[in-house]
Amino acid sequence: MMTQPSLVLDVPPLIDLKPLLSRLWPIGHPDPVTSDEIAEAISYFFTNQVTDVQASSLLMCLHFTGLDRQSEVLAKTAARMLQAAAKIDEPSLRAVVEKRGRKEGGYNGGLVDIVGTGGDSHNTFNISTTASIIGSSLLLIAKHGNRASTSKSGSADLLNNMQPRAPQIARIRPDTIADLYSHTNYGFLFAPVFHPGMRHVAPIRRQLPWRTIFNLLGPLANPVDLRSDPSQPSLLEARMIGVARKDIGPVFAHALHLAGTRKALVVCGDEELDEISCAGDTLCWRISPDPTDPTGVRTITEHFRLHPRDFGLPAHPLSDVSPGKEPAENAAILSRILNGEVPDDDPILHFVLINAAALFVVSGICDADTSNMGPGDDGQVITERGPGGGRWKEGVRRARWAIKSGAAAREWAKFVEVTNEFNE
Repeated sequence: MMTQPSLVLDVPPLIDLKPLLSRLWPIGHPDPVTSDEIAEAISYFFTNQVTDVQASSLLMCLHFTGLDRQSEVLAKTAARMLQAAAKIDEPSLRAVVEKRGRKEGGYNGGLVDIVGTGGDSHNTFNISTTASIIGSSLLLIAKHGNRASTSKSGSADLLNNMQPRAPQIARIRPDTIADLYSHTNYGFLFAPVFHPGMRHVAPIRRQLPWRTIFNLLGPLANPVDLRSDPSQPSLLEARMIGVARKDIGPVFAHALHLAGTRKALVVCGDEELDEISCAGDTLCWRISPDPTDPTGVRTITEHFRLHPRDFGLPAHPLSDVSPGKEPAENAAILSRILNGEVPDDDPILHFVLINAAALFVVSGICDADTSNMGPGDDGQVITERGPGGGRWKEGVRRARWAIKSGAAAREWAKFVEVTNEFNE
């Protein structure tokens, strides 16, 4: 009888983190650990080369030393997370984006994201997801999201409960994403599909009683943030990120700056809310191209506050927009908003409008002095500028048009249709 040759699996070797851990704790080691060393250590998580004990120990050390909330650590670790992500055919995607992106004002037709870190404990309606769909009326949206981890209804949970037909978000993959944007402005990048290495991290995170560096890395690691050729801009042209702690705002802004981001808005509601608040002030950090730089390379970061009145809207207490509902109930609210069935003075609608407006502003599209959005557009651009130089009221005008004209609903319908046609 012939014996079958044994199957030898190419399993990467385990990496011993003990030398690194010994320098992280206790605080004050004479040979401090660098951000590059931390990023390299985390990179081994994605290839399952670190034992659970050492992985959890590293996460604990980073948490209690505060190193997981330092800009350089976040920027370099997010870069390693992107390197480990599923590989997208960048030339094909770039060609589609350049063909379909509608340039207007300061918007160059690139991909745009709006996302929050979560963990604010307010359990509000899915504002950023709804704002992203409204934004797809005029922008190419690459919404990076996942299932709920700290709330009842995560972005993926919401979309999976949409009726009468839910999109097939797991079918949006590196091999289908270019085809997706050939047909629709809206894209949802389901984190487990594009960051498969995170499956090795999830069991460890679930066993720890506090938030880890990975709660902050997700919003910084959108998988379409591609720039393999330094002479070309990133495919992710602009992003809006909500953080749940005020002290994290400047950290995120600097991390984005270090990563070469040219358009971004980091926001934190005064209630430590990871959205622009409908109840009062919101702290903002905005990164934008330096208008005095002829090379177009430098950026500037501005810090300011926003209030609903800057958008031409009244304030509403968070209790009016914190239904704490299950995904199916939130999906029904989203459907009513898209179908124009919500009254103009509805608090949740106002909450959505100010965040969608800010997304339009950070993209640059509100800087256009003319308007030709399509049927239902009166062409009356609101040129008034508010805090940070943004045309926030113009953003609301465009967001209202996206709903009332049905443009957002049509993009959503195309997204649902296309994803259901993709093979499993």
